[in-house]
Amino acid sequence: MAEERPGAWFGFGFCGFGQALGSGPGHQVHSPEPLAVPGVGIDICRVSASWSYTAFLTRKRPHRCPHSGRQTGPPGPCLDPFPFWFAALAAYPPPSQPVLTSVAGGGCTELSGSGSGAVGGCRDLWASEALLAVLRSGPGPGAELQIWSPGAALRGEPLWVQTVVLEAAGELGPGGEAQAGALPLLPGACAYVSPRPPFYRPLAPELRARRLELGTEHALLLDASGQVFSWGSGRHGQLGHGTLEAELEPRLLEALQGLPMAEVAAGGWHSVCVSETGDLYTWGWNESGQLALPSRGLAEDGRTVTKEATRLAVDGSEVKGAAEGEDGAPAPFIAVQPFPALLDLPLGSDAVKASCGSRHTAVVTRAGELYTWGWGKYGQLGHKDTNSLDRPCRVEYFVDKQLQVKTVTCGPWNTYVYAVEQGKS
Repeated sequence: MAEERPGAWFGFGFCGFGQALGSGPGHQVHSPEPLAVPGVGIDICRVSASWSYTAFLTRKRPHRCPHSGRQTGPPGPCLDPFPFWFAALAAYPPPSQPVLTSVAGGGCTELSGSGSGAVGGCRDLWASEALLAVLRSGPGPGAELQIWSPGAALRGEPLWVQTVVLEAAGELGPGGEAQAGALPLLPGACAYVSPRPPFYRPLAPELRARRLELGTEHALLLDASGQVFSWGSGRHGQLGHGTLEAELEPRLLEALQGLPMAEVAAGGWHSVCVSETGDLYTWGWNESGQLALPSRGLAEDGRTVTKEATRLAVDGSEVKGAAEGEDGAPAPFIAVQPFPALLDLPLGSDAVKASCGSRHTAVVTRAGELYTWGWGKYGQLGHKDTNSLDRPCRVEYFVDKQLQVKTVTCGPWNTYVYAVEQGKS
């Protein structure tokens, strides 16, 4: 087996509650900084960020023979609670083989920010401002879905507990790359976690859910065949059905029908998906340029670029040209995009991963580059400033450090990235 290249997690953006984002002394970090490692031989295998706190899923790295690289013992037990932010990385952690492919044996959930505390025996987690959902290994073949108040420091009793069957337990790839079944979608894809009661929301079996993402007021579901469904509030066009109306039940996104998707991401009031061929589609609210479409607010600040948009009609056909105003004249600024718009990344780059914050978007390309755009007030775009952008802009930090980005996950006002050293030719 080829040796896994060294890798590390990085963070940037808002950290006003002490969230682990690096060594920033204030309330924000404007450029990627390596996260503090919680201890020797510990891997961070998933990051889930809310506004005021971030949850980390960690596991002790398996013991391996220094000569053969074979695992010689099981992963060690979860460490006792420790601060994540005690030091910044001086160098990348040593290679692991691979970094993490599963946390079926039980990892440790650690909180950083307004919430604190730790708990072991965890398989997965999902953070929101209202609650922290933790999937913990049970005494038998099943598992417990526990709902905690973030301020409870994971002590005492959870607010709510539900036993779930692990028909297809979610796995984590290198750097916590979430695979099918990751929270908030529950194992077996028969239900999902809601930040508001009832916490357990059943899904129709015929949906055959593969991934599920929750925005502030809407949900996106990717099924086994690559089709996208959306429901919830549509007042900002975030459902993609061409209207601003709400949908109470999952509705097929007809504009994308027949175009298999590989990824979905839900922001505060906008949506993004990535096709199997690497095309990128955005729709919903564009107040801060989070769709990478011309924004009037940013134009007034002198940071917009008027450009031609490509959108999909209801029948899936492509329609190019600037949006039209009521008098038929071109309207270069787009506040709400109720249909999916096809977005071209610079240099014709193919997208492979996407994540959305409250009003910003981050995309990983096939070449391992990171592009960000949208609201940047707290440095969450990673461009060494607090500017907002309505066009994709490459985060040069990873290029300069010769790092290949593998995955990205956005909190509402911050961004976390896992990157590895580029292979030497």
